[in-house]
Amino acid sequence: MFKLFEPNKIFKITSRAPKYVLFLFIVVLSVGLVEALVISPEDYKQSDAVRIMYVHVPAAWISLGIFSSITLLSIFGFVFRNKNFFLISKSLAPSGFVFNIIALVTGSIWGKPTWGTWWAWDARITSMLILALFYAMYLIVWRIYDKEEKVYKISTFILPILSLKIIVS
Repeated sequence: MFKLFEPNKIFKITSRAPKYVLFLFIVVLSVGLVEALVISPEDYKQSDAVRIMYVHVPAAWISLGIFSSITLLSIFGFVFRNKNFFLISKSLAPSGFVFNIIALVTGSIWGKPTWGTWWAWDARITSMLILALFYAMYLIVWRIYDKEEKVYKISTFILPILSLKIIVS
């Protein structure tokens, strides 16, 4: 099963059609943004501010999904002693951080006309801010330490345990 995660197999699969995937991504993204931000009707309570939710909510879910994937891949990498799981989780972290920042910014843009303020110390908003800090810590850990084994242990245990501790409390 783990032979599918070897770098040469992954490269062989992913290098086949990057131009087509990029073109498809641009078309789908353009159509989706035009439909969400221009064509969709305004809400009777939130007016035009509701349209930002078509960007905000998927960005938040993607950010949470990527962090969950990073956690699972790190645990699998530690249990099965496979470095490729760590490398995949390391490569997912920057995109998860970007989606988290998009979710925070679009949430603030939506909050100003809806609540009258850019930021409210709501549990969901604050947890997304804490998640952004976890992403930043994860990326910094990979930059600071020279020894890979130390990074593997830190990324496997400390960050998921911190996130579970905050979720539970």
